[in-house]
Amino acid sequence: MTAPRTPRRSLKRRLADGESLRGALLRLPSETLVEMAAVAGLDYVLLDCEHGPADTALLQQHLWAAEAHGLDVLVRVGTGEAALALRCLDLGAAGLVFPHVDSAEDARRAVAASHYPPLGERGFATYSRSGRFGTVTAAEHVAASRETLVIPMIETRRACEAAGEIAGTEGVDAVLVGPADLAADCGFPAPEVVSGLVGQAHQATAGKGRTVMAIVPSLAAAQAAEEAGARLVVFNTAQVLMETFAALARPAEAP
Repeated sequence: MTAPRTPRRSLKRRLADGESLRGALLRLPSETLVEMAAVAGLDYVLLDCEHGPADTALLQQHLWAAEAHGLDVLVRVGTGEAALALRCLDLGAAGLVFPHVDSAEDARRAVAASHYPPLGERGFATYSRSGRFGTVTAAEHVAASRETLVIPMIETRRACEAAGEIAGTEGVDAVLVGPADLAADCGFPAPEVVSGLVGQAHQATAGKGRTVMAIVPSLAAAQAAEEAGARLVVFNTAQVLMETFAALARPAEAP
């Protein structure tokens, strides 16, 4: 999280105040889509460095575009990428999404990569972009870093069974279930099996007082997720765009 020149309510503060927030999942490079998301009024974007390029030069350009519009940025790093997590935060990301968190120990490692001591093990520097290139005090920088969101992803049956322990880990702010990986882990069962596991994980997350995050393909799915208790909703932009393009490409039916 960047120490701001003009204080702005962080995503963490907005969630604590009871807001429900909507964002867009984007893969690099997509600076224009970052700006469009901001202009449209979304609350944040989630940049995917797990299934997209983990290019920090490109990431910095996306963060510039977002900051110009007052838009917060979350970044999904790859599995076990503490070094990338550090660089994302130094560049000014508002929070991190960690894939394939199967246990409380995995969650503790995610927290450790995201926060300074004593809660974590993040390397300290104020001369990075998040420290305004050394123009803020150490105390200001640490205070800003406490607003960082830490979001583990639950993507296996094992993780769903451990959802309460993962969500209850100190420093975890929200939990996101990855339905595609979960389905793969379960051998692509009937949809109701996956939805049942997702519901189990969501219930355990809410039971620990943590925010439920949901990835959705449409407005109707977003509304359903929010009605079920999710307060961080992220649209799968690739799916939204492909369905829109496909609809545009279909010839109009004769009256």
